[in-house]
Amino acid sequence: MAFNHLPAGVHDALRPLSVRPVTHSVSMAQNQIPRQAGIRPSPRAVLGRLSTGAGRGTRITHTEHLPPRQGTHADWPSAIRPEVIDAIQSAGIERPWAHQARTAEHALRGESVVVATGTASGKSLAYLAPVLSTLLDGAEEPSGRGATALYLSPTKALAADQRRALADLTAPLGTGIRAAVYDGDTPVEEREWVRQYANYVLTNPDMLHRGILPGHPRWSSFLRTLRYVVIDECHTYRGVFGSHVAQVLRRLRRVCARYGSSPVFLLASATASDPAVAAGRLTGLPVVEITEDGSPRGEVVFALWEPPLTELHGEQGAPVRRTATAESADLLTDLAVQGVRTVTFVRSRRGAELIALIAQERLAEVDRSLPDRIAAYRGGYLPEERRALERALHSGELLGLAATTALELGMDIAGLDAVVVAGYPGTRASLWQQAGRAGRTGEGALAILVARDDPLDTYLVHHPDALFRQPVESTVLDPDNPYVLAPHLCAAAAELPLTEPDLELFGPATEELMPQLEQRKLLRRRATAWHWTRRERAADLTDIRGAGGSPVQVVEAATGRLLGTVDAAAAHTTVHEGAVHLHQGRSYLVKQLDLDDSVALVEEATPPYSTTARDTTAISILETTTEIPWGDARLCFGSVEVTNQVVSFLRRKLITGEVLGESKLDLPPRTLRTRAVWWTVTDDQLDDARVHPQALGGALHAAEHASIGILPLFATCDRWDIGGVSIPLHPDTLLPTVFVYDGHPGGAGFAERAFHTAARWLAATREAIAVCECEAGCPSCIQSPKCGNGNDPLDKKAAIRLLTTLLAGAPEQPPTTE
Repeated sequence: MAFNHLPAGVHDALRPLSVRPVTHSVSMAQNQIPRQAGIRPSPRAVLGRLSTGAGRGTRITHTEHLPPRQGTHADWPSAIRPEVIDAIQSAGIERPWAHQARTAEHALRGESVVVATGTASGKSLAYLAPVLSTLLDGAEEPSGRGATALYLSPTKALAADQRRALADLTAPLGTGIRAAVYDGDTPVEEREWVRQYANYVLTNPDMLHRGILPGHPRWSSFLRTLRYVVIDECHTYRGVFGSHVAQVLRRLRRVCARYGSSPVFLLASATASDPAVAAGRLTGLPVVEITEDGSPRGEVVFALWEPPLTELHGEQGAPVRRTATAESADLLTDLAVQGVRTVTFVRSRRGAELIALIAQERLAEVDRSLPDRIAAYRGGYLPEERRALERALHSGELLGLAATTALELGMDIAGLDAVVVAGYPGTRASLWQQAGRAGRTGEGALAILVARDDPLDTYLVHHPDALFRQPVESTVLDPDNPYVLAPHLCAAAAELPLTEPDLELFGPATEELMPQLEQRKLLRRRATAWHWTRRERAADLTDIRGAGGSPVQVVEAATGRLLGTVDAAAAHTTVHEGAVHLHQGRSYLVKQLDLDDSVALVEEATPPYSTTARDTTAISILETTTEIPWGDARLCFGSVEVTNQVVSFLRRKLITGEVLGESKLDLPPRTLRTRAVWWTVTDDQLDDARVHPQALGGALHAAEHASIGILPLFATCDRWDIGGVSIPLHPDTLLPTVFVYDGHPGGAGFAERAFHTAARWLAATREAIAVCECEAGCPSCIQSPKCGNGNDPLDKKAAIRLLTTLLAGAPEQPPTTE
């Protein structure tokens, strides 16, 4: 991707604005001397050099020093075979850490267990030791097949990495371990061998859902002897995706039971709150948790970094901060000049490419040998390209990567000195997962969180206790969501006819759904069981990634080339006619959106503007599940129907955000039945808050925006997972009302989490607005990047007074039953 392919103005927009350009005078050779001498740079010294220069020191809002920790060893359980212990020792590990030994003990006793410890704490070895030992026991049986194990990862790349690491570890064990990857990339000619002979199969939930379970008779010998199911990175299974995976695992347990097996589940997670509860909800089984980390850790210096304000102004004249992308590119440049091996985590593929390109350009001004030592790393690269980048980073040939979360999930890239996180990744668990990529050899590390111009990021860099003094989030998922459960009941019936005893396995909502599935003629009851009677595959009824309909294909009109896809739910706002669509650094204009055929036709162009969809949203209450008083106000949770229609789009200048024009659109409305939390206030409370009628709409709207931006601090969601509506007089409540709802059919558990943490959530919302240094509202507090009304009206001061009055009536003890 080259700069001449970027949309006009983007290159300049990412440069420093009203900030003195960064200059470097240190040569690479000088900086490499400490590295060559075997001395890693001190994280405190590195941060000290980063903070020098005009205005740099004031950008650091907080520095946290995490002291080093000594490791605690233990002995492997006696049931682990000596050959496995010898192989582990040959890999340089004399004794396990305490949490590894405890995990193995529970696994060998037949107890499902989740190990939730820090990054690089050896979770893989904790479950591999008992699994490999059991597989070797089975290999000595006369049949030769013996015990089997299934490994599930959220990505194909992680499964491939695990396969390579497993090959190195098991080389001394001979043919007793026959591991193989089985996913969409596995050649057809290899699949039969995997089904018949592999005893350790690495795959993903998607392949289990669409391939293995529907074809279970061909997997009968494997499933009959299935002893362990390993679920790696299980904290990623949240929201709608996690709810789907939970039902896929229940289908797996049901099929295994039919073949006479009852596998033990071994789960590995980044540090998480209540991991046993989340793992139990995911698997439907009681799970033991191991959370005490016995591995050593070097000192970590963690800095919170806020980019400066620029001379530019955005919507409604609001001040604009320098982008986290530009700031992170500067930091990556400075770290590379110091010879510090660094990964910069970015939320988007395009952002990763841009940061790498900007850093390369600036490093070329210092030393022409430096740009080649920076690269981008993201999904979509060929496997050999990723491996080459990982080897180059590990060896020191590469000094820095700008990477998406493709690098977050378990890739082995030991030896880093620093991590820069460009924008809060959405959860504390993910933040610590990314920060943990540095210092993986037990030595010191530097981590920097660069705030985006966003309410949550701004709140966090000014409230460090929210990051460093709070436990990580609970994993939120809802397997009983009827929109999730219904297609899995159909898939289960297609695999094996559903009987009355099966219904309990799938949860309490199953009995209510079965008659509805019969009425819709998806299932038919014969005698004592329900059968799938349609010709199409039942597994194709749902996409477990929660896309919500067939994706829209983005096709280049001139060539017919498929550029990519867009989720159906996002198509109206992102690939409507006239939209600017970005793909691999190139920009395109959408010429036509055909909703019937799910195709968007585009042509390459470089317009000097971006596009933003404008929409209208109406919401109606279907059912109030729970309602509690907050003084005269009410806090509610229940089911709602949201009707949304994209009505126009704005064209904005790339650099200034100035509106160039608005074009009308004729798109059909879409309805969503989901779950929401909402609160109402009375006229007396508005009088107490001095919120006059002309300011009411702006106060409610501002409170809605800010609360959506802050909610990811309390639930494992992204602001794009949720939506909101604020109405001065709602027809169902007959009061001023603010709604926050899950953006997925049936709900994803986020609104429910918001209801149960409402006092803390809304207090943090008020605080985020009040401490923002802007006068009338900005993207750091009450403006939303996805507002369909152009962030108008908004009233910052009235919102603070309104939330103050609302919180004054909050009960002393928040709701505790979830």
